[in-house]
Amino acid sequence: MDDNKGTGKEEIYSKRVKAGKRTYFFDVKATRSNDYYLTITESKKRYKDDGFFYEKHKIFLYKEDFSKFSDALTECIDHVKEELMPDFDFSQYDKKEDEDTDLTWD
Repeated sequence: MDDNKGTGKEEIYSKRVKAGKRTYFFDVKATRSNDYYLTITESKKRYKDDGFFYEKHKIFLYKEDFSKFSDALTECIDHVKEELMPDFDFSQYDKKEDEDTDLTWD
């Protein structure tokens, strides 16, 4: 949270999800006027000749879009599970939350 001092963006809540070579970060942030929004960041470790770096892609999701985004995401996931891959056992990817996610907040 110290990295955001003076920028007017305060991190309120954060969740990290490790997914193979990728890590996803879900961060709830606040503006100076206590307006809340969510950033979703995908981070991938990439290798170069002299070492490695992290490639990041970020989405900003504002409160007025939370429901639409959540509904669309759920609909797409359900479509894959129920229509495209109904016989696939997705539970093989389920792990205890403590093993593959970290939860932090202030």
